[in-house]
Amino acid sequence: MGTKTLMSVDEYLHTTFDGADREYLDGEVVERNMGNRSHSWIQKNFIFRLELLAQKCGYYVYPEMRHRVTASRFRIPDIAVFEHRPPEEVPILAPLVAIEILSPDDRASYMIPKLEEHQRWGVKHIWVADPEERKFFTYGATGLHDVAELSLPEYGITLTKEQIFDAA
Repeated sequence: MGTKTLMSVDEYLHTTFDGADREYLDGEVVERNMGNRSHSWIQKNFIFRLELLAQKCGYYVYPEMRHRVTASRFRIPDIAVFEHRPPEEVPILAPLVAIEILSPDDRASYMIPKLEEHQRWGVKHIWVADPEERKFFTYGATGLHDVAELSLPEYGITLTKEQIFDAA
């Protein structure tokens, strides 16, 4: 995955890292894989589509923001969607949606525990987009599932593969 550095929670919360932000897992600062062009394109498309709908639905979309999952664990989903604006700079309440976009170097041994942690924390919709395979997955109590589209039934929203993966 990358290099790991030990530090306190307070030090982590007051540190700005060069490049991509790092996750904090029980004292270890863990590098996240840097996204490539495909990752960035898909992230932009998710944000664009979700932001267009947010104006009428009233939810909030945040890319790459630290989330305090437990007292000693901080995760950074590629995108998080909240029903209400989080009052804290580092949210302690689970978002409605956590979106993870796979990077070429992402491994199941890192991603599955992260998805499990999102679920334990109370994230209702956990979405995974795989740019290389052009696939969507959802994660829930019964594991990871390949799906044709992603939906937020609470808001009547459906996102298709064409909306997210296709280049303009």
